[in-house]
Amino acid sequence: MVGVSVAEEELSADELAGLELVRETGGIHQSDFWKELDVSSRKGSRIAESLVEKELVDREETVYEGHNTYLITPVARDLNFSLLMAGDMLSPYIGEEEADPQSDAFTQWIMNLAYEE
Repeated sequence: MVGVSVAEEELSADELAGLELVRETGGIHQSDFWKELDVSSRKGSRIAESLVEKELVDREETVYEGHNTYLITPVARDLNFSLLMAGDMLSPYIGEEEADPQSDAFTQWIMNLAYEE
């Protein structure tokens, strides 16, 4: 899989679902985490601890709705922006709705890719 770390490839189905939930929400309290995953609080805690050990999420103590719990947040992934580059030129299609492969900007970008090395 492209863009998937080795740690992510080795996740169980429950761990993968937990990681996706944390990433989709941008951060979730552990007291909601296990409910959203439809698992016991104990199993939810084990999933969260496993994701922390694999350095895929961070977990810090917090108080939520008057109870001690943890806030589980995604760890920033290393992004590879080189895939958007041709030499020192950024892809002309970043943020574009429709790409025009006949445009001069696209041709220039492709030529830069072709002559890299």
